[in-house]
Amino acid sequence: MQRAFTASAGEGRYWVEGTAIATGAGVTIHLSGGDRPHVGAVALGVPRPSLRDPARSSATVSVLTLTGHRDDELARPLAQLAAARLRQPVVVVVGVHVDGATPEDIARLSEHTSAAAESLLKQLAQG
Repeated sequence: MQRAFTASAGEGRYWVEGTAIATGAGVTIHLSGGDRPHVGAVALGVPRPSLRDPARSSATVSVLTLTGHRDDELARPLAQLAAARLRQPVVVVVGVHVDGATPEDIARLSEHTSAAAESLLKQLAQG
C-alpha cells in the first residue's frame, strides 16, 4: 500500500513544493519550485551500515544531473539523509530554478528546499 505526503516552503519565486510516496519497500521524493519547476537531478540513496560506526545507518548515493543544472547539490544530501534515516532505498528528484539567480536567491531556494524536505521526512517517519 502506497502513502503520499506533501509539504511546501517559501512563497512567490522562492516557493518549493515537495511530494513523497512511500511504498513500504522504498520512497520517492520530488522537490520542485522557483520560476521554472523542472527535473534537474535524480539521486538514489541506498542505506547501509556506517563505515565509521556499523551500529549507525548511512547511505551510498548515486546521482544523475542534467547538463548545466546544479540541482545535484540539493538532491545528493537529501538522498543520503533520507535513506539513512528511513533505512530504505530513496529516489530524490529535484528541480528548482530562479531566473538570474544571485547567491542570495540560491541560498533562499536551498533553505526552502531543505525545509520542505525535512517536513516530508518527518511525515514519512511518522507513517
